[in-house]
Parts: sequence; structure tokens; C-alpha cells
Amino acid sequence: MIKIFRFPKIKLLAALATFTFLTSCDVVKQVSQVSNLSKCDFKLESVQRLTLAGVQIQNVKSISDVGMFDAAKLASAVASQQLPLNCILNIEAKNPNTADAGITKIDWILLIDDIEMTSGIIDQPVTIPANNGTAFIPVQVNVDLQKALSGKSADAIINFAMNLAGAGNKPTRFTMKMKPSISVGGFPVSYPGYVTIKTEYSNL
Repeated sequence: MIKIFRFPKIKLLAALATFTFLTSCDVVKQVSQVSNLSKCDFKLESVQRLTLAGVQIQNVKSISDVGMFDAAKLASAVASQQLPLNCILNIEAKNPNTADAGITKIDWILLIDDIEMTSGIIDQPVTIPANNGTAFIPVQVNVDLQKALSGKSADAIINFAMNLAGAGNKPTRFTMKMKPSISVGGFPVSYPGYVTIKTEYSNL
């Protein structure tokens, strides 16, 4: 004979009530984090590991600072019509609220000197602590300058990269557009519009 286990009705109702209560509390907490997120401040804190075609160009003061071997690598990259630029942009998020703010996903767009370079998605959850707590969000950037600056001459592209490194006569303008999202009750809720971070660097 097969015995069928039946969960006592009272215990079942209690379990469902407990689950509903916990789920509701979780949703309320998530909604609160969305509200707190709208009051957070974001800024570009630093740029790290800036390379062009595998050549380290961070803090390069002039073209003459690039050695012959590295100059040859750059010339070869330009000739092959591939000039990969790689760096890490560290975004600092500051939370002035009395409760934590949370992010589950970030869609981002990067512009350099008002030229759209690349875009991407960060799927790693981020919690920004309360009471002026900060969190750092690293953004890995990989872009082919040859494609991003299509139509520009080889010299113009190299000059753009050198100016980005700090060797130019004018500061480089970074614009990062970010759209944070958070999961509320299992559904994604996006930040209204984009968080726009604008920064000028004269020497990275």
C-alpha cells in the first residue's frame, strides 16, 4: 500500500504565510535600494592599465617616451588596421543614504572626446554601503581605435591615443553613461535614464 503524506493544513498555511511575509520584506528592501540608488553619486575615480596595441602608454609625456621596440609595435598595429586600446575605468559610487543601495546590473556606454567608443554590460552585483559609504566598480574597456575612429588618418589616431595618455596639449574628456538595474521581486528595474559621468584628464 502506498502511503501519501499530506502536509497538515494549518502548518501549510503557516508556511505559506511565512514565505509570503519574507518575500514581501525582501521586495520592500529591494524597492528601498532602488530609491537609495537614485540618490547616490558616481564619479570616475581613476584609469588603470592603459595600453595601446599591447604597449603601456599610461603617463607617457611625449612620443619620444615610447621606445623603438614599442614604436615598431604601434606602427605594425596601424599597418594591420588594428589598434586595440585597453584600460580599466574605476567608477566610485558614494551613498549618502542611511540604508544600503544595491545594483544587480549596469549597462554602460563610453565616449572619449565626445566620440562613442564602446559599450558593455556589468552583471556583477554591487552593494553601496550606507552613511556615505563607497563602492568601486571596475569597468574593463576594450576598443579598437582603428574602427572607433574610422575615417581618421593613422597620425590622427596615434595622436588621439597619445593625448589620451597625457602627451597631448589638451585634456582628454571621458564621458561614461551608466544605466544601473536592480532585481525587484525577480523582475529587473532600471534606473530612470542614464547616470552621466564627465571627467577631464590632462595626465592619466
